[in-house]
Amino acid sequence: MPIPSGPRTYRELAELLRGQIEGGERPPGAMLPTIKELMETYGLARQTVRAAIGQLAAEGLVRTMPREGTIVQARPERRRVRRNHVVTRRTPTPELPGMYIFPAAARPDEPWETHGDPYRSYESAPAVVTAQFGLEAGTNLLRRRRVMSPKSEPPFQIVDTWLSLRAVADAPRVAEEWTGPGGYLDRLEEAGHGPISWSEITRVRMPSSEEADLLKIPVALPVMEMILIGTSGSSGDALEVTIRVIPGDRVELVADLVRDASAAWPREEVRDE
Repeated sequence: MPIPSGPRTYRELAELLRGQIEGGERPPGAMLPTIKELMETYGLARQTVRAAIGQLAAEGLVRTMPREGTIVQARPERRRVRRNHVVTRRTPTPELPGMYIFPAAARPDEPWETHGDPYRSYESAPAVVTAQFGLEAGTNLLRRRRVMSPKSEPPFQIVDTWLSLRAVADAPRVAEEWTGPGGYLDRLEEAGHGPISWSEITRVRMPSSEEADLLKIPVALPVMEMILIGTSGSSGDALEVTIRVIPGDRVELVADLVRDASAAWPREEVRDE
């Protein structure tokens, strides 16, 4: 029996399936053929087919679900473009409270919703958090977690806020389920820590299995992690560390480059005499 013509490597198979997905032949929600079916259709080895599926998963095109198969993922229609590092303040309305708005999160007048129940607990904090507070890794701190997105859209970001012992002591309401209008940041500033200033660390990494499940993305899709450090305006100490985790295919960082005086135009050329 002759071997069917078609892809011979995992890259070629991935390219074929990618074309079918992007061309609409396999729309979001459709199931790909099983590994066995792809093996038989193209005469390929199991590891070749697995590698092709893994490549598509890494690109966020498909997601493999245990005991169900491989499903075509809906591609996010929005990409949050981040052009600056300006923190704004939302004007309060009857529908939306006044509060701080950070880049790569909500737009000032865009309503967001929380997926599932917001979570808060005292837990062992990771080193990236405790280092900002001058504590040993593993120290128990208050953690507030929420999974959020623009209203009626799939999960867009995981937000973990870790509050220092000083923050909770000075503003006990930050540990309550409802922190009041303006959120925990307003409570901290009202307690004498205003104005809070922020610095940010951004990096790209792979998601944990828990993060991938919450964001409904494959574990092979990188995420952008933004670590926001809020510092007291009175003491200069870190009060809170907020870690945002956003799928890598949903945000872009854009910056305008500015010429230094040494790069001024027109250039002043120095010529040898």
